[in-house]
Amino acid sequence: MKRLAIIGSGDLAKQIAHHAVNDKHYQLVGCFDDFKILGEESNGLPILGNLDSIQDCFNQGMFDELIIGIGYNHMSFRQELFLKFEKTIPFATIIHSSCFIDKSARIGKGTIIYPGCIIDINTEIGNNCLIYNGCNIAHDTNVANNTIFSPGVNIAGFCSIGAHVVLGIGSVLSDNIVITEKVRTGAGTVVVHSIIESGIYVGVPAKKIKS
Repeated sequence: MKRLAIIGSGDLAKQIAHHAVNDKHYQLVGCFDDFKILGEESNGLPILGNLDSIQDCFNQGMFDELIIGIGYNHMSFRQELFLKFEKTIPFATIIHSSCFIDKSARIGKGTIIYPGCIIDINTEIGNNCLIYNGCNIAHDTNVANNTIFSPGVNIAGFCSIGAHVVLGIGSVLSDNIVITEKVRTGAGTVVVHSIIESGIYVGVPAKKIKS
């Protein structure tokens, strides 16, 4: 079994560690966190060092693959970390065994798919994405890099989701919707028309409330 290290040691890292270990994907080695002390524990996870020590620890053979456990409040930093290490350290892809992933679907590096998700035919999910519990992504949909879908997101067919998008819990997209990059939706937002401007959207139907 390969050994996994996680960037970050907060609640998201704890969730990732739980699924990676209990669903028998990886052996957890520990976490890297600039705000913790080497050798201590955070959320029950051992701290291996700060972010500057990641490459050296990999070169020393301490772990086999890496995953980012930093959440939606730090989207640019998530992307920065992925781009920094993707050429020198393998990124894990974790798909919970309870999910249905069609054989034609393509899932990128560093992406985590939580329990109970359905990924339909000819769907593509990019690198460094988080797809939380119970999301349903229908056929021929494209999800760009560094996106986060909260629990219970439902996306109809032929949609295209840009990079750095965060869809709030229970968000719904009608078919043939295009969402540009750096968009966030609030809980229960229903998108029936394409979104061409970055910003925060809420409501039924979705309306922009902040740039």
